[in-house]
Amino acid sequence: MSDSVLIVEDDKDIADLIRVNLTELGVETTHQDQGDKALTLALEKNYSLLILDVMLPGVNGLDICRQVREKKPTQAIIMLTAKSSETDRVLGLELGADDYMTKPFSVRELQARVRSQLRKVHVLQAANCEKVDDEDSPLVIGNLSINQKNHQVIFNQQILELTATEFELLHHLASHPNQVFSRSQLLESVWGYHHSGYEHTVNSHINRLRAKIEIDATSPQIVQTVWGVGYKFTPQGVEN
Repeated sequence: MSDSVLIVEDDKDIADLIRVNLTELGVETTHQDQGDKALTLALEKNYSLLILDVMLPGVNGLDICRQVREKKPTQAIIMLTAKSSETDRVLGLELGADDYMTKPFSVRELQARVRSQLRKVHVLQAANCEKVDDEDSPLVIGNLSINQKNHQVIFNQQILELTATEFELLHHLASHPNQVFSRSQLLESVWGYHHSGYEHTVNSHINRLRAKIEIDATSPQIVQTVWGVGYKFTPQGVEN
């Protein structure tokens, strides 16, 4: 079954540009320029990826992102924002977007971002379909268990509800305990690309991950900041 993408964009030229270039990737596309209708489609149908513009008639892209994320925690979402609107970029990421692109964007960059998100979708789909064997041992550190086979994270006997990108970020950090990663390194390893200026993507995902795993997100003990360098996973934070 081919991948399907819902393009939510009220600028017809931009929507056509996205649609043409995703078709080249063999992706089926649906376009909607009204926010309220797009929200209904996103909640009722199963799309591999949503590409959401922020400024829309009716319901705006940020509200769509928030409501979809509440109902569909693993839905892949890329936000489109104006180059001058840093607030929209940060808000979109904090509300649950996996990634964002600023207008105007290059065709190659668009295709790279879409491929990256679809790869995560395929991994998640495979995890949901395949039987988990005893040999597929999870990564266990203290009270934290990360099972890459079924994309499940258990901490202190509670299942954490993570997006696909949050899962990949946690798994990458926990697989290299105490190793410090810069934002650029995390962009390349987790998101699959390296573009300067997109560090907000990493920062916001770290914040979202901390909100779900830390006892006190304002004083993180598990995913810690190394000032001036980046982030690291601290094993002591998940031990008894």
